[in-house]
Amino acid sequence: MSGMPEQPIDADAAELEGSVRIFVVDDHPVFAFGMSSFLESIEGFEVVGRAGTEDDAVEGVLAAQPDVVLMDVDLGAGSGVEATRRIVRAAPGIGVLIVTMLGDDDSVFAALRAGARGYLLKSALPDEIERGLRAVAAGDVLLTAEVGRRAIDLLSGARTTGPVVFPELTHREREVLDLIARGLDNQAVARRLVLSSKTVRNYLSGILAKLAVSDRSALIVRAREAGLGQDAAAPHPDPG
Repeated sequence: MSGMPEQPIDADAAELEGSVRIFVVDDHPVFAFGMSSFLESIEGFEVVGRAGTEDDAVEGVLAAQPDVVLMDVDLGAGSGVEATRRIVRAAPGIGVLIVTMLGDDDSVFAALRAGARGYLLKSALPDEIERGLRAVAAGDVLLTAEVGRRAIDLLSGARTTGPVVFPELTHREREVLDLIARGLDNQAVARRLVLSSKTVRNYLSGILAKLAVSDRSALIVRAREAGLGQDAAAPHPDPG
């Protein structure tokens, strides 16, 4: 679905003492409008803008200066995680609450590493979303019980294992890089990891940026020097 351009809303028209000012970011217009309507129905909540792409989100949030950003992870060609990173870097006082369909460890911890203060699934109940927004606006960190347990498990495992290759990458990004280092193209990587080719391209772009590598060939050399792609000479055959 195409990105939805940022739509600023006049904050002066609904200025409330002690109100929580919220910016909604989601590339699905129906969800974004529905969520905005729901939030506007809650006393003390004020929606000050919406956006459907990474760049529109960053530009709109920095212009509106909300208390909290309600951020989706998957923004089509863009990334809610990267949007979060850019927003928090430029305006650390703005809280970001992730609300997404993606509940895998990679998405959760990539968002938290980017600076998000909370993480909820879109299956969360309305009162959970309300409490989450109020908590993040107050400066608290909100994790569901399940996400909290997974965070503890991850941190416990990190203390007992050796150094991670390319720690600046997420686990999923390292999986993608390992397969690329074996010589697989994007379509083969997508089949192996059950992803879309577009998602693999997005991962690859992020990996190149994080590792400051100019192209795919140089990336493969660096990955193999670090020990990834060791079975590059004999990659497993891909189905289909």
